[in-house]
Amino acid sequence: MPEKKERKKLLDLSILRKVFAYASPYKNEAIISIILSIILAVLSPLRPYFIQYTVNHFIKDKDMHWLILITIIQIGMLLAETGLRFYFGFLTSWLGQTVVKDLRVTVYKKVLSLNLSQFDKTPIGTLTTRTINDIESVNNIFSDGLIPIIADLLSIISILLFMFFTDWKLSLISLAPFPIIIIATYFFKESVNKSFIQVRNAVAALNAFVQEHITGMSVVQAFAAEEKEFKKFKEINKQHRNANIKAIFAYSVFFPIVEIVLAFSIGLLVWWGGDYGFNAGVIISFIMYLNLLFRPLRVIADKFNVLQMGIVASERVFKVLDNKDVTHNVHEGIQTGEVKGEVEFDKVWFAYNEENYVLKDISFKILPGETLAIVGYTGSGKTSIISLLNRLYPINKGSIKIDGHDINEYDIDFLRSRIAVVLQDVFLFSGSVIDNVTLRNPSIKRDQVIEAAKIIGVHHFIMQLPGGYDYNVMERGATLSLGQRQLLSFIRALLYNPSLLILDEATSSIDSESEKLIQHAINKLIKGRTSIVIAHRLSTIRKASKIIVLDKGVIKEMGTHSQLMKQQGHYYNLHKMQFEIQEAET
Repeated sequence: MPEKKERKKLLDLSILRKVFAYASPYKNEAIISIILSIILAVLSPLRPYFIQYTVNHFIKDKDMHWLILITIIQIGMLLAETGLRFYFGFLTSWLGQTVVKDLRVTVYKKVLSLNLSQFDKTPIGTLTTRTINDIESVNNIFSDGLIPIIADLLSIISILLFMFFTDWKLSLISLAPFPIIIIATYFFKESVNKSFIQVRNAVAALNAFVQEHITGMSVVQAFAAEEKEFKKFKEINKQHRNANIKAIFAYSVFFPIVEIVLAFSIGLLVWWGGDYGFNAGVIISFIMYLNLLFRPLRVIADKFNVLQMGIVASERVFKVLDNKDVTHNVHEGIQTGEVKGEVEFDKVWFAYNEENYVLKDISFKILPGETLAIVGYTGSGKTSIISLLNRLYPINKGSIKIDGHDINEYDIDFLRSRIAVVLQDVFLFSGSVIDNVTLRNPSIKRDQVIEAAKIIGVHHFIMQLPGGYDYNVMERGATLSLGQRQLLSFIRALLYNPSLLILDEATSSIDSESEKLIQHAINKLIKGRTSIVIAHRLSTIRKASKIIVLDKGVIKEMGTHSQLMKQQGHYYNLHKMQFEIQEAET
């Protein structure tokens, strides 16, 4: 059923209009290509006509003067047609690739603006397919689709006009097998179209599967699941192969049918022409007409399928572009001035999925320079709080203010530039240490990076790496330990000199030596800044200005370490439990 629904939309002209809207800056090139298609449609049948005229008049009369002249004209026309065909093919391909370039930039910009909830729901491989494979198929609408189809149709019409102008009876006889081509073309189009849809779906499935499993290869290998996952991959790959084989089978049947019909048409032409005494020039020209006629007929069905698949791919691309779940930026929002760092949550409610709230009626206030610690069991909503603060997700109810202004009043780039987040799982890009800590920001100089590293206390560690600051950390920082990646993220945070610092489980799962370095780095970072610390180890937050205890999205307790310990409530029990675990480990 989904296939049928998708196929019904293949000729949706609204999709074509959207695609051609991206070609509007290059309308001159599009107009030139259409003019070229008209010129080529007229030039193609002129050569058979001149050959017919030459055979009937100059060869018969042995007029060498005119024969040489007409031959030179023929060669000139052939060279002109060859040049124009080259320019036509180049121009349509250039137009397609230029539109693809612009469209890919637009799609990637859109992907960057999507709310994080979209990435939670959409596999990475699927978005990769939309940004690369599907957009590349849009190129075919121009290079092998609509404009070339128009050119082929004009050529067919022009050839038929020349044939009927020469002799309508001979034209009807030679075109008698033509209905066979029409029927074969219809079945070929339907078969290949169905196969191409299956191929496109299989490509998306392959991309999503490979992307996901390469990213999670450590888990696959750790649980000895290689064979099981390999079998899944082989099944998806088999579906891709089967879909391609169906398309290949259709091509293998269709093209021989075209050749047989062409031979049958030429046979009828020679038989009828010989019986009724047609001259040699007419017979030769009609043979050339038929070859010229069947040349576009061989590929027009294929081009139509390419056009349809381009429309299908375009529809998927435009689904990304039409996605309304984006982070909205306020036009001319607050983007200048000093951010002191006063943070206030006022009756905030938040849910990732509809009414399943993970934060319920959250209210608290942090003054500039204070440190707020958030503790609670896994799933209590700690990370959700910091995700809302820099507008990674929109809140459902309530308000969040920074320095008395609602966060939605700020320009989003300015807001996020004033907030630094150090996550538990630090993501590093493939590249050098200096590229990762500066995020390739040209305004941050090497001397500033080295100075920040010395302040944090990690300059010595970096200099021990092969190449120092130019050491390639590889994708996701695979060549560094968790503690080392964490330390680099602290340099990154310090370089951007934030007004608000957020630390999400920054010292969890770290060895004792790395923890000392990280704790030193934290003390340097939070000095003079408003800080929110999500703590796993309660011993690290005793000096916090305020501690919030979360449980199932609700604030259960709030106060300093000593105040909460005196209450002997949730925080006291968490502290006691952790202390007992540490005692047991020692």
